[in-house]
Amino acid sequence: MSHLYFGDLASVRTALSSLPSVDSVALGAAAERNAQLTKPPQALGQLEGLAIWYAGWRGTAQPTITAPQVVIFAGNHGVAARGVSAFPPEVTVQMVANFNAGGAAVNQLARTFGAKLDVVALELERPTDDFTQTAAMTEADLCAALSAGWDAVDPDADLLVTGEMGIGNTTSAAAIAAALFGGGAEAWTGRGTGVDDAALRAKTEIVNEGLARHPQANGDGLEALRCFGGREVAAMAGAILRARHLRIPVILDGFICCAAASALEKAQPGALDHTVAGHLSAETAHRRLLDELGKIPLLSLDMRLGEGSGGTLAIGVLKGAVNCLSGMATFAEAGVSGS
Repeated sequence: MSHLYFGDLASVRTALSSLPSVDSVALGAAAERNAQLTKPPQALGQLEGLAIWYAGWRGTAQPTITAPQVVIFAGNHGVAARGVSAFPPEVTVQMVANFNAGGAAVNQLARTFGAKLDVVALELERPTDDFTQTAAMTEADLCAALSAGWDAVDPDADLLVTGEMGIGNTTSAAAIAAALFGGGAEAWTGRGTGVDDAALRAKTEIVNEGLARHPQANGDGLEALRCFGGREVAAMAGAILRARHLRIPVILDGFICCAAASALEKAQPGALDHTVAGHLSAETAHRRLLDELGKIPLLSLDMRLGEGSGGTLAIGVLKGAVNCLSGMATFAEAGVSGS
């Protein structure tokens, strides 16, 4: 981390209260251009609105995507010691090495779509605290993780995908979602890496224990992140917030990424207007979380890998949409008779 951008949660709330808005002029110009392209109205379906949305945030009616960035954050969770995952915590550091060596699925997907991939490991030797016993992070820890996410965003990027690696982090995400949207642990706790029925029941009870211990987190985005989040979860939130300040559109990944993003939306409604949902994952509660956020996933392929894989795959969809808006001829340019 290059510097501590957030010294306290008051500075985070200040950043959330001063969010740039979409460029309405560019948005209108993109919509006008889309209406003149050589196709029947709405023939490209959701791609049309997607491209117009992207154009509005980039401030031009004919945008291109040439510098997408994927950032994978890694952190370790104290609650993992309770056996909530099918894998031991040592896997986190091993997978970070795999990312850095280019051997993970997300490496292949980033390469496919021309995205730069950065990996940020966050104090893997110091797991967060077990949230059934105390808050996962202190205010200082949370601010450091948010700052790490903020710093990781390349200001020259024109698209951002955030991903994560952290054994135990679907448990963290389930607790955050339950605290923010209600419904109890049963509504939000899934199998994560593939735990069996007995382990799922235990995992659900652990989330309920955490919710009972931290009632002050209910409905409070930043407090939910502090009480239940991993450092990598908070860092994703920090990166998404930084992207908003830079007007860089964001493709959200799966359940864990969306739980991180939810903390921003709860803290400041509209904070996710610069984001779209890359995919619907196989993690049970992801659809419910997307419904709460009002996001329609671009893809639904039963993926549940994490590490930004679904969001990175969706770069291809967004690139296709943007290239159609910017590259297609209008009826006048093509000499084609419009309707």
